[in-house]
Amino acid sequence: MKLEQRLTIALPSGERSKHYALRLLRRAGLEIPDFQGSRSLSHEFGNLRILEVKDPDVPAYVDLGVADCGIVGKDWILESGRDVYEPIDLGGEPYRLSLIGIQNSGSRIERVASKYARSARKMLNERGIPADVIQLSGKLELAALTGLVDAIVDVVQTGRTLKENNLHELEVFAQLSYRLIVNRAALKLKSSTLRELIHRLQHLETETGIEK
Repeated sequence: MKLEQRLTIALPSGERSKHYALRLLRRAGLEIPDFQGSRSLSHEFGNLRILEVKDPDVPAYVDLGVADCGIVGKDWILESGRDVYEPIDLGGEPYRLSLIGIQNSGSRIERVASKYARSARKMLNERGIPADVIQLSGKLELAALTGLVDAIVDVVQTGRTLKENNLHELEVFAQLSYRLIVNRAALKLKSSTLRELIHRLQHLETETGIEK
């Protein structure tokens, strides 16, 4: 894919997420050399610029126009509350955002810990659970096991860690996956380039299937 216009893409800096995003972009035709091992957080290849950004920050970089588009998990899009165009579900290993508690505990949920405090408050309020939400960034399971909170809101993939800690999902709040997000102004100013990328990723999804 030849870029007629300069394009800046924000990618999650986590190795697993970044590897998946780069693999999709390369399969869609973008020529991105291997930059593994580089300590730079910004990589330029002709008209293409790749920014390595913390997962929670990708929506802000795209919404505020520093990046024209980005790839990030739906959990961080929900948490950010940013007004970004979200044209494609890019799949990836399926995961979910869930309310999690101590197994067989009948305790009332009054305090909840989460890395996703904004999303947790919104989803708990929608369900009529007026809990106090504490934002934590460490191992949320420990907050539940030590009695700091009655429950946690976190992402779950296999559920193995929950079982090992006598925790279980009380309710699944949202099914999640990776998404392409696009800055709305850039979609107008760089329409041909961005729409070509969107088309190629959509074609990749429908014709060859995106691995999940």
